[in-house]
Amino acid sequence: MLKESPLRRPARVLKSAHDMVFRHVHNSNLIYNTAWEDPRLDRQLMKLDRDSRVVMITSAGCNALDYLLDDPAEIHAVDMNYRQNALLELKQALLRQGDFEELFEMFGFGSHPKYAAVYGKVRRSLSEPAQKFWDKRIGFFNPASLKKSFYYHGTSGIAAWVMGNALFKLRPNVKNFATCLLDARSLQEQREAYDLFEREVWGPFSNWLLRQPTLMTLLGVPRPQIKLIQDSYPGGLTSYVKDKLRHVFTELPIADNYFWRVYMTGSYTLGCCPNYLKQENLATLQARVDRLKSYTTTVSNFLREHPGQYTHFVLLDHQDWLAAHDTAALLDEWELILANSAPGAKILMRSAGLNLSFIPESIRARLRFFPERTEALHQLDRVGTYGSLHFAEVL
Repeated sequence: MLKESPLRRPARVLKSAHDMVFRHVHNSNLIYNTAWEDPRLDRQLMKLDRDSRVVMITSAGCNALDYLLDDPAEIHAVDMNYRQNALLELKQALLRQGDFEELFEMFGFGSHPKYAAVYGKVRRSLSEPAQKFWDKRIGFFNPASLKKSFYYHGTSGIAAWVMGNALFKLRPNVKNFATCLLDARSLQEQREAYDLFEREVWGPFSNWLLRQPTLMTLLGVPRPQIKLIQDSYPGGLTSYVKDKLRHVFTELPIADNYFWRVYMTGSYTLGCCPNYLKQENLATLQARVDRLKSYTTTVSNFLREHPGQYTHFVLLDHQDWLAAHDTAALLDEWELILANSAPGAKILMRSAGLNLSFIPESIRARLRFFPERTEALHQLDRVGTYGSLHFAEVL
């Protein structure tokens, strides 16, 4: 039997430690305080209608609510982290209540001077796990707190707050250049503002920070995804991030890019926010919000416990992790998806990698992909952090 090289042991130990920290952080905290996938692209691909029965990863719930605008029959939001479902439940409760000002102050501005009273009105409508979470964490919306915004809480919010404050102290003009970028009125103005912003942001400190596993863990990026980027993208992780940011901020209009605005400023605006925070959508979402249900479990367990003929699956990027850590669970999930798919069911996925290597070959043969559509749409993604977008139809 061959012995492991002593030179490889430290690397293996570091990888194991990183994975252990990642699991601990993700099992103990709210990770995503806002969805980090562009629902405008999703809805163009999926074409939901009144017969649609959707199974999706909850994340922060923003996109599940966005999909309701297409009038699907039902949406099942699944997440292993009950805190993510608690966040969705609070949004649903405020939508049911129908007070737009309270909804927008809480989730548009990220704070409310009477946050405790607002919570008190809807608390009893939440599940017990959601009550348990928000009883301890409703102060996330306290405008008098150090961070002043819900969007600087949760691990991804903490990462944004730490990076922003560190950069503002090291580079005092960064905040001014960021404001110029967000206020740009044309792509040319954006490019000029981003040139100034980019020169201020990138330096020894930000390059060092980007290489820290702790930061990636807070942002919800597991080690297998980091490795995918390092192995597949020219220049590795640093070049990947720089190129993605430059594309988003210089090639796509900033006016409706609410994804980056909220982390750069801590809040949305009335004109730049997710669709569930737009007043014109309130009545529609109120009427449909009960079609959306959440479950704290895995996709596989959900399908075992709730078998059916589902028309759409939105899997985000979680299969990157399964492909690297648990191929048996990955195959099990795919077999359950295919067994519970209506004829011609649609499946939407994202990946940190640049291709379909995370999907087992035996499964790929049972799906039809549409790269000509997804590659073009991927270039319009306002988030811009994924390596690839994939859309498949079950054969």
